[in-house]
Amino acid sequence: MKVPSPGESITEVEIAEWLVQDGDYVEKDQAIAEVDSDKATLELPAEASGTITLKAEEGDAVAVGAVVCLIDTSAAKPEGSAPAKTEAKEEAPKKDTPKPVAAESKTYATGTASPAAKKVLAEKGIDASSISGTGKDGRITKDDAVNAVPSMGTPTGGNRSSTHSKMSMLRRKVAERLVEAKNTTAMLTTFNEVNMTPIFELRKQYKEDFKAKHGVSLGFMSFFSLAVVRALKMYPAVNSMIDGKQMLTYDFVDISIAVSGPKGLMVPVIRNAENLTFRGVESEVKRLALRARDGQITVDEMTGGTFTITNGGVFGSMLSTPIINPPQSGILGMHNIIQRPIAVDGKVEIHPMMYVALSYDHRIIDGKESVGFLVAVKEALENPEELLMDNNVKKALEM
Repeated sequence: MKVPSPGESITEVEIAEWLVQDGDYVEKDQAIAEVDSDKATLELPAEASGTITLKAEEGDAVAVGAVVCLIDTSAAKPEGSAPAKTEAKEEAPKKDTPKPVAAESKTYATGTASPAAKKVLAEKGIDASSISGTGKDGRITKDDAVNAVPSMGTPTGGNRSSTHSKMSMLRRKVAERLVEAKNTTAMLTTFNEVNMTPIFELRKQYKEDFKAKHGVSLGFMSFFSLAVVRALKMYPAVNSMIDGKQMLTYDFVDISIAVSGPKGLMVPVIRNAENLTFRGVESEVKRLALRARDGQITVDEMTGGTFTITNGGVFGSMLSTPIINPPQSGILGMHNIIQRPIAVDGKVEIHPMMYVALSYDHRIIDGKESVGFLVAVKEALENPEELLMDNNVKKALEM
């Protein structure tokens, strides 16, 4: 069996995990391995039924088209569920009995500690062998222990273990892209805050009926996505990217949404968000999030995107500077919502407030455009009924 191409521009994959053992009988289309590409984790199905011989180890990087296993299609399916090779393991290997080792006696030039000194040293977490005693024959006195200062860098009995684990190809690719974004873009971040009260009130009034009719929740992503679509139409430079010496501007909006999956950060794309309603956005967000969570997201579903939205607020982040998702030129960061006192018409009121951040590539997006874009997002979120729903909430929600 050769490694199939998981997508355009992918030349190698990494064997993340074999789901079968060497010598097992496998059925056609049975998932035999999980492989990581630089964009996604995919299952590798058996091309035929037979006995499998593995030709690559977990963690190996193998080129697309390389042979990773052999399947003997002439082998008969064994009776029963247990593979024949397990019979050879019935007799457990004999363990060598360790030979007793004579204890080595240690003599400390510093002498021994008195009972009182031992107690003080134990409280400080200091090893008696690291102290020179002033008592008879180098004995450590209580005063020695009281005056002892822990040596910087000296282990004090706590757990100091560490573990090495190999980064997956997907994780390594994410790391490379983050460094690339920092090193190759003139990235700046501008901030603003949003009063979420109008959205809270709309959701409180319509979320139950919306879910009952459409089967999805009326969340925040639909409001933010449609606010971004509106702002991108107003400031098309933010929906652009550098292509060589040219500026490529899109007349459509493909929104990448950053979601946390079992293998790390995934960024599936909502295609043509400018054509979607509140129901359409929420349905697509749910579909993509479930596929990412279950490890079923495909390379095509994460390819492209003209702008990214990331929501650190679900993890409790109050404020952050999101990193651009290259080759895109802008990313909007959502954060947690906190009840805060603000001034409204000269009076102090408490409202649910969210900080928002726009990181952008200053090479093609000027300060006027970046600030104007974020203000446009803020205006739409604080007045969604007029600016996102055309003053007809029920029609916008398809109620």
